[in-house]
Amino acid sequence: MLDNTRDERPNFVRHLECSQTGEIYPAGRLVGLSKHGKPLLVRYDLEGLARAINKSDLLGRAPDMWRYRELLPVRSAQNVVSLGETMTPLIAAPRMARQLGAAELLIKDEGRLPTGSFKARGLAVAVSMAKELGVVRIAMPSAGNAGAALAAYCARAGIESYVFYPEDAPDITVAEIPLYGGHGFAVNGVITDLGPIVQAGSEPMGWFNASTLKEPYRVEGKKTMGIELAEQLDWELPDVIFYPTGGGTGLIGMWKAFAELAAIGWIGRKRPRMVAVQSRTCAPIVRAFEEGTEFAEPWKDGHTIIPGVRVPFTLGDFLILRALRESNGFAIAIDDEEAEPARRELAARDGIHLSPEGAATLVACRHAIAEGRVKRTERVVLFNCATGLKYPFAFASRHLDRHQPIDFASLR
Repeated sequence: MLDNTRDERPNFVRHLECSQTGEIYPAGRLVGLSKHGKPLLVRYDLEGLARAINKSDLLGRAPDMWRYRELLPVRSAQNVVSLGETMTPLIAAPRMARQLGAAELLIKDEGRLPTGSFKARGLAVAVSMAKELGVVRIAMPSAGNAGAALAAYCARAGIESYVFYPEDAPDITVAEIPLYGGHGFAVNGVITDLGPIVQAGSEPMGWFNASTLKEPYRVEGKKTMGIELAEQLDWELPDVIFYPTGGGTGLIGMWKAFAELAAIGWIGRKRPRMVAVQSRTCAPIVRAFEEGTEFAEPWKDGHTIIPGVRVPFTLGDFLILRALRESNGFAIAIDDEEAEPARRELAARDGIHLSPEGAATLVACRHAIAEGRVKRTERVVLFNCATGLKYPFAFASRHLDRHQPIDFASLR
């Protein structure tokens, strides 16, 4: 079986493009935002790519995200920074599907990736490109999982990492940052309060700012979720995708992936309706979608107990909203207190342990089916962004004294 991280593969990157204006920027340089302050997107020679590779070529390759190397920006195999980014399972939840009245409910379990979250995809590619472009120090703000992934991949690449996270971020997640040799700092504020610290330190510290969508390559790593999902479903996309949306890199990346797959002839015209899931206490995308605006106003005092969606503002707001509208999808907000019961419910029904963000997609799906926004005949995919083991959950121990008679009937 071919080693996707060692074998040289042709590269089809043509240029970078301003996501708002379409202005072209040369590839192969260390860049942040476009001159208009908008995210840059990687564009490929898709005609050349279609001639060079077909779906059957994947069959002899190892089952990891690097099997799609031709659709990724890293030019040289020696710069691929990998910790074993396996394809993540697509798990049916039949008991929960029956409870919801859904025809088919599938969980894309991203918790199986290195550092236990989907952040591994984006940071694997971003750090690989940083290595290729000569970066020696990287910094970013993070709710926790991205920071852990950055620290791990930087350790692998021999790059110094700095992570700034909210002081109430999950302890288990942020504890990984120093474990991997990164420099981690708890800061009083939400994630949008931390970005200015990273920006201010760029010159005195000489680090590259890898904040969400402030560099073009995390989107490329995240888009492998969409390619992988298509391959797992035999290149037939699902009807609906529920995605917990903070910065929205994954949603943007998947929508980009579907366009590229169609352009090279790997999928047909069908697209899933993309659904952005947020908390009612921090829902800038939901508000903008419902108001019909192109951009989302920052959410004032955006707090939620669901860490990954505690993002009051994202640079990719217009790209998220564009994907929702082009796909005939929608944005939906849930109450925070609904997430934990849903997390316990799916674990007990189908043995799948969701993160709080993953549980939010389950709650949103339940509401959407009840409201008729999702038909009971449709195939639905929920994205579980991280293993539930990285987050606190209730545990009540029951004790037995082996020296005393046991009333087994009471164990029920």
